[in-house]
Amino acid sequence: MAKRSFLIPGVDKRLLIKDAIKTMPDFTRRRFIAGGASLGALTLLTGCDVVDSSSADTLLTQVSKFNDAVQAFIFNPDALAPTFPESAITKPFPFNAYYDLDDAPDVAAADWKLEVRGLVDNKKSWTLDELYKLPQVSQITRHICVEGWSAIGSWTGTPLRDFLKLIGADTRAKYVWFQCADKEGYNSPLDMRSALHPQTQMTFKYANEILPRAYGFPMKIRVPTKLGFKNPKYVVSMEVTNDYKGGYWEDQGYNSFSGS
Repeated sequence: MAKRSFLIPGVDKRLLIKDAIKTMPDFTRRRFIAGGASLGALTLLTGCDVVDSSSADTLLTQVSKFNDAVQAFIFNPDALAPTFPESAITKPFPFNAYYDLDDAPDVAAADWKLEVRGLVDNKKSWTLDELYKLPQVSQITRHICVEGWSAIGSWTGTPLRDFLKLIGADTRAKYVWFQCADKEGYNSPLDMRSALHPQTQMTFKYANEILPRAYGFPMKIRVPTKLGFKNPKYVVSMEVTNDYKGGYWEDQGYNSFSGS
């Protein structure tokens, strides 16, 4: 997924702004319409004026960031993502990354340990065997990619909130930050409210089989309330922190909350 420009050559900038507003949650859009939202209102909101391609791109980026902040504000940590029957599972479930499968991390199970850092009481590292012994649950949920496609899969693992409780994490902290085995140092922040969502999962199996390399072995974080890039694979460490440390895609301009 390469970083994309929000500006489409040859399209009226005002129409672009109107389309951007349509992507906002219903609550936000109604507020804008009720307030007589216009290009002028948006420029006041964002501090940008559309005078050329660069300023239009900046304005749309600011609208997107505002949308993301509103999503985070109205997020209901008790509302569940839709679940599906086994008959709805996408077969085969697609591999997706910014590299080919041949370049995906090939992690040796015997050598792997999950490092735990930050605002937790127990900073021990966990082997796969230890993690496999934790209580696990299954979910059949939809993965929604920022590129516009989606797929339904079956995931099994330990609810992240249960693990955070087990290690004595300070759940008043703002983030759980994940680092992964990808050669380019993939990492991703997860806001604490999403981390504590009942469906957010430390995933060890796909379709009741040990998680394959294509889907993030030895462990991925399944977050069905967020877009796919917020579901880190090949996880090697987690850190509970109040510091926003950025992320692989977030540092390239993608929104940090990115609810689905």
